[in-house]
Amino acid sequence: MEERNPHIQQLRRQAMKLPLHPGVYLMHDKTGTIIYVGKAKALKNRVSQYFGSPKNHPEKVRRMVSQVEWFEYILCDSEFEALVLECSLIKQYRPKYNILLKDDKGYHYIRISPGEWPRISEAKQVAEDGASYVGPYVSSWAVKQSIDEAQKIFQLPSCSRRFPQEIGKGRPCLNYFIKQCSAPCRGKIRPEEYREQVRQALDFLEGGSAAAVKRMTREMEQAAENLEFEKAARLRDRLAAIRKMSDQQKVVASSVPEQDVIAMVQNESERCFEVFRFQNGRLCDRETFFVKDGGGDREARGEFLQQYYGIRDRVPPRVTMDDFPDGQELLARWLGEKAGRKVTIHIPQKGEQKQLVEMCRTNAAEQLAQRTGRNTGHETAALDELARLLGLEKPPVYLEAYDISNLGGGENVAGMVVFENGRPLKSAYRKFKIKTVQGQDDYGSMREVITRRLEEYEKNRDSGEGFGRLPDCILLDGGSGHVAAVAPILQQRGYSIPLFGMVKDDKHRTRAIAAGGGEVAIHSNRAAFTLIGTIQEEVHRFAIGFHRQQRSKNHISSTLTSIEGVGITRAKSLLKYFGTMAAIRRASAEELRAAPGMTRPAAEKVYRALHEEEEAEFEGDS
Repeated sequence: MEERNPHIQQLRRQAMKLPLHPGVYLMHDKTGTIIYVGKAKALKNRVSQYFGSPKNHPEKVRRMVSQVEWFEYILCDSEFEALVLECSLIKQYRPKYNILLKDDKGYHYIRISPGEWPRISEAKQVAEDGASYVGPYVSSWAVKQSIDEAQKIFQLPSCSRRFPQEIGKGRPCLNYFIKQCSAPCRGKIRPEEYREQVRQALDFLEGGSAAAVKRMTREMEQAAENLEFEKAARLRDRLAAIRKMSDQQKVVASSVPEQDVIAMVQNESERCFEVFRFQNGRLCDRETFFVKDGGGDREARGEFLQQYYGIRDRVPPRVTMDDFPDGQELLARWLGEKAGRKVTIHIPQKGEQKQLVEMCRTNAAEQLAQRTGRNTGHETAALDELARLLGLEKPPVYLEAYDISNLGGGENVAGMVVFENGRPLKSAYRKFKIKTVQGQDDYGSMREVITRRLEEYEKNRDSGEGFGRLPDCILLDGGSGHVAAVAPILQQRGYSIPLFGMVKDDKHRTRAIAAGGGEVAIHSNRAAFTLIGTIQEEVHRFAIGFHRQQRSKNHISSTLTSIEGVGITRAKSLLKYFGTMAAIRRASAEELRAAPGMTRPAAEKVYRALHEEEEAEFEGDS
């Protein structure tokens, strides 16, 4: 049961006395600790919302409000001044219910091991081990990426083998055969040639690819003039490798020289923010942050920007985001003052910048999926996108979908499929025979199914499994009419389960989601489109399969019950005993007699009726 603050009415009365003036408010718990800091354009309006009805509050806000003992406030001259003060107070007090990011950007180095066969690797600190160190660098990601590039271009080993101890032992690895390693493990290169490769790799790492290309070009030309053709060929191949690597990097290049690209993905318990940092049009760094809970999406994005640039010195002229943050104009002004120049917060709708945002979001989804270990990145992205599309507070982890199937109003049945974490949970699928509706009435049939589903939950809620678990979202195969027919049942029983319809086009493909107020179009290039299409196809397949099964059973049953002396009970007994109608046809009169509930006269009548039927079919064919 949700915890309720006993002081809520008193706090609301105090909040209603606040002025309609910009300012910052600080929420304290019973120990006096500041647990949340916020800003407001009008203090009275903003603070009183916390202590009103909790129904529209996100879970994080409800928990915070339940712990508030008292609050204080500071008046400011403007909303912008309140934003600046809010950032300062959050940094000072680090309240538990504000988004807090840890500044874990340490220094990183390129390490060159000593000896005749030096190795290049990444290190977090300088050690007195005889090795040489280049740096420091701020970005661990950039250091690792650069070392990986250098090892591939200059064919340096990335394995754990030791030289010269393991030279000649074992076969070379795949990197040798794809020309990404010179295979010192097999003695394929002399020590002096190897050290020259390391020197060139360090020039590349320290001076950058452009400077390295110039030096290597001069060396290649000089080697050619000196008739050192092997050396010139090696340098030519390395220059080609650098160009190839540069071409590959254009995939993540930007026409905007300097910008940060930020995207957010969430699951049921936390959010992941991914940051791509571009300098000189090239991806130079990336960072990943995991944030527990949070309020609405816009609020979370706004808080993230405050925290992220509060712990970073560099602010680019453009911040490109996947969606709007709360207080966008104020944040842009704050970032501009911090950077000493104009800063734009940009939300692209198409083109290259939109593609960069989608790539950033895909990476955020993958990071979140790896963290939980329950989804793939694609499934995480699809659920997050579906939640945003439908306006859900969190992605629907446990989702139920329903479809009605009948033929001309006869043999009405329904199918229920369940998707958990974006995947079919077949153990939770259920079938329904429609009992109270006659004729072709899909609305009435759907009302019966949802009513029975909720009744089963009320009987089994203690189990927490199967029918004892409520879904995070219900999808109906149909449009707004189906939603309008079923919604009152949920309301009457006191369930606030999000309810939507899956609308098909004339080719039976999903084209939109029906909500209470109309339809939400789904673009075919979105991950949510694929997920909804998969769910709709699966529930249709399941429902129509059950319908065909029922028609087949009813046909078989009517064939047997048309025989004198065979009623429903004997027909079911025969089918259960023999398994199929074909097996019953093949059985002798004595074998039919052995079935439970059969007598000799009844067995003879069944045998005679079925074989007379076969003879009549044979004569008809002839």
